[in-house]
Amino acid sequence: MLKRVYTVAAALLISGAALAGNPDRIGQAGATQLLINPWAQTSGFGWAATSNVRGIESTFFNVGGLAHSKKTELAFSNTNWLVGTDVQINAFGFAQSLGGEGVLSMTVMTMDMGDIEVTTVEQPGGGLGTISPRNTNIAIAYAKKFTRTISGGVLVRVHSEAIPNASVQGIALDAGIQYTETSDKSDKLKKDDIKFGISMKNVGPDAAYSGDGVTYKATNPANDVQQSFLFRTAGFGLPTLINIGASYDLRLDNTKETYWHRLTPAMNFTSNAYTRNQLTAGLEYGYKELFMLRAAYAYEQGIFNADDRTTAMTGLVAGFSVELPMSKLNDNVFAVDYSYRDSNPFGGSHSIGIRVLVD
Repeated sequence: MLKRVYTVAAALLISGAALAGNPDRIGQAGATQLLINPWAQTSGFGWAATSNVRGIESTFFNVGGLAHSKKTELAFSNTNWLVGTDVQINAFGFAQSLGGEGVLSMTVMTMDMGDIEVTTVEQPGGGLGTISPRNTNIAIAYAKKFTRTISGGVLVRVHSEAIPNASVQGIALDAGIQYTETSDKSDKLKKDDIKFGISMKNVGPDAAYSGDGVTYKATNPANDVQQSFLFRTAGFGLPTLINIGASYDLRLDNTKETYWHRLTPAMNFTSNAYTRNQLTAGLEYGYKELFMLRAAYAYEQGIFNADDRTTAMTGLVAGFSVELPMSKLNDNVFAVDYSYRDSNPFGGSHSIGIRVLVD
């Protein structure tokens, strides 16, 4: 156990040396909705979930965890994002085991930003109606267990942003791998000791806006005819990042025959291409895997000073899950999840979701 603890500590200390990140590139990425976790269970654990996330919600953190899905899994989540902004996020996911240790999934995330009044230079007071901007992400993922301890996966995500007269679409790729070391020689995953995870997110080509909103009308002096001209729009890069995480399941029971109480510390280093890097530490308590309580904190340079902070998120996240078995063998589960993400300004973000797991 000491060797494992030293290994994890050394890896995270080395990662912490690069905590400065890329502050000079802040604000240069687009499609930043790709950085928002829409799921209620894992959003209460932050990036600390990279190494131990399982099931459909792993499609956001580390797609390698998708390989541990049950035969069929359904999930739905609703997020009141940054209370006071009227932004609602809905997410739906479906995962299906294909046999041979492979799992296929599809997830959909939509952001509804409410109605925004139309204004122009001539009518800055409005009165021209409203528009409803929407962001949509659709992803298909495949994951597989390569051995009893190693699983990996890949994901293709189509992202879209649109208003009535302008839009942009693009493709982002994710990949991830998880390693699980256990002292239990069976294939059951309830006695795992230590987990490692590495994931890469949002790798893809630049994208640019197009549509009537980036055109203008002018009279051609050669023939005195009014024509439409297209503005050249600059492309933007995706918010690419790499996660390196580890977690350790501490069994608090007095005997090896019972595993009712679990305490899981976890840490993760996030290397961001367009913003400051983060170091996340989290702690989760589980009782008989029926009730889980979790909290985490994501630290980055300047997080404690409002003048230096480059994000509305202040680092603290927390949440809980209740998983109710629908059969005597606990193979079929109905789960309810809740999470809270602190922010300043605004009133934080609240997520609530349900999951159904069928074996």
